[in-house]
Amino acid sequence: MTGRAAGVLTACGAAAAAAALALLPRATDNQAVLDWAFLVYLYAALAQSWNLLGGFAGQVNLGLAAFFGLGALVTRTLWLGGMPPAEALALGTAAATVTGVIIGAPCLRLRGPYFAIGTLAVAEILRITVGNALPNVSSLPARMLATYRLAPRYELALGLLAAVTAASWWLTRSRFGCGLTAIREDEGVAEAIGVHAFRHKFAAFILSALFAGAAGGVYGFYQLSFYPSSAFGPLWTFDPLLIVYLGGVGTVLGPLAGAAFFLLLREALSLRLGDFYLLVFGILFLVVVIAVPGGFMEAIRALGRRPEERTTP
Repeated sequence: MTGRAAGVLTACGAAAAAAALALLPRATDNQAVLDWAFLVYLYAALAQSWNLLGGFAGQVNLGLAAFFGLGALVTRTLWLGGMPPAEALALGTAAATVTGVIIGAPCLRLRGPYFAIGTLAVAEILRITVGNALPNVSSLPARMLATYRLAPRYELALGLLAAVTAASWWLTRSRFGCGLTAIREDEGVAEAIGVHAFRHKFAAFILSALFAGAAGGVYGFYQLSFYPSSAFGPLWTFDPLLIVYLGGVGTVLGPLAGAAFFLLLREALSLRLGDFYLLVFGILFLVVVIAVPGGFMEAIRALGRRPEERTTP
């Protein structure tokens, strides 16, 4: 089978799977099932948005929560103010994207740990600022609570996941994606062979901010009440990062597998250990990075190889 034919079959399979998942709200009215599936889609989409920059380009962005929080805050504020949901989500996503353009240019002049620390600082500044400016709980009014339904939010999260996964799939097969991979492996060599590193990283940064902002907007529709500053919390950066490493950095399906495993394990551990589950996740992260640096997808590929191939250096 040619690579093109395999790609077409993969795309058809993904479309069929998405169509089947879209029918889940019609197959069950179990709110617990729909709620868990929604969170898997949301976390997978956010992890995939981190993967666009951190996985494919090798730029460790620790400020993803800034874009997620902006998307949530702007979308929810406009929606509660009377704007139609689609327009509110579009403007919330645009706000996160424009912020990505503004901070991406200076931050990407930094390299390695300096870039990671710089993006983390931006997210923390926004979290503290929003916490001081908007200290009150954002709750849905009674008229919106009366019409609140989980199914439309489920479909919105699934659509977002399909879009960001399609973008990741395109990156693995495009010339632009090859340029990002070259930068990840060795930026100096990539520049020497004609890849404009800054332009590639900047475009990936903006794309990542766009999808993170969209994920935040979906989260803003989902929550019945929350503190605005909580959407800027560091866990909205570090949970997606952990999910990507669990599933497989720089892979298309890794964030999906990682999100499902992450949420199942978090639910089980939080019920038994309370806040101590965070310690377990920290240890798990270290084990995965050391023992299986390629995550679940690499482990699956290794199992699929013949025994002699597994031992080949």
